[in-house]
Amino acid sequence: MLQKSPCTVFFLLLSIVLLSACSRHDIYQKAIDFERSTAGLEAASITLGELDIAYLRNAEMNSGDTIVMVHGFGANKDNWTRMARELTDKFNVYAIDLPGHGESSKPLDLGYRLEQQVAHLARILQALDIAEMHMMGNSMGGAITALYAATYPEQIKTAVLFDPAGILEYESELFDLVAAGDNPLIPSKPGDFERLMDFALEKKLFIPWPVLGVMEEQVLANQTINEVIFAAIRDADLEPDFRTVIARIEDPVLIVWGKEDRVIDYRNGDVFVDTIPGAQLKILDGIGHVPMIEAPEESARLFLEFAESHALKAE
Repeated sequence: MLQKSPCTVFFLLLSIVLLSACSRHDIYQKAIDFERSTAGLEAASITLGELDIAYLRNAEMNSGDTIVMVHGFGANKDNWTRMARELTDKFNVYAIDLPGHGESSKPLDLGYRLEQQVAHLARILQALDIAEMHMMGNSMGGAITALYAATYPEQIKTAVLFDPAGILEYESELFDLVAAGDNPLIPSKPGDFERLMDFALEKKLFIPWPVLGVMEEQVLANQTINEVIFAAIRDADLEPDFRTVIARIEDPVLIVWGKEDRVIDYRNGDVFVDTIPGAQLKILDGIGHVPMIEAPEESARLFLEFAESHALKAE
């Protein structure tokens, strides 16, 4: 997602077009590279058996703690660049493309239930030699982060859950749409990607047309794998077990939720707080399902204050 003002991005892309006669795919890549570089990130990848895993990391490492960022369903590592820009001067950031997402491998038969994705992530972090970290996740990634903290407590310094999945005591607008056979999270035809953006985000973003068009192409190409992953999460019926597992979390947990979330109702945040010992909840007015994109500075500030308060308690 682009984080500069509309005018800045427009003139940047116009210059690219005029000077190099780039295709829209070239423009997309240059824009993405620009956003990553201004966030202090660079792209990298590793191979785990038959899986290629893509991720973003600090272009220049520092002496700070490590932060691992876990995206949501159908999303990717670049969902974190706006927030990462606020953090890479003091932290070493890793934003992972989970299997089935982004530029990572997308085998249909890998296994995508939440607990399986936790195991995939553990393999990735072990390969990256990351043994202790702050972890944050959005939506599906929030559920994965919570399960990871419960499963590997010795690795987690703090966990931040942005509009996490896993508990659906309060139904959302998405629930009714999916029940009617209409899932706005899985675009299947031209125009559906803009509908997805409008549905997931309350605070709209400016995305220049060449970038938007390529993003839609990528999402449409992922329809089959997205259907497989969504079915694995939906059909697992994990909610009672999920609550039992996350009730074992011992690490500090902050939950941040956009009040206008149409994907997962923000009132489920209270259930998370009641379930996870000592968890804290912050509701953001005027924000939808992805606070780290819609309110990156506020999201980063909340994390920094939370991490600092627990660092002081540990001293």
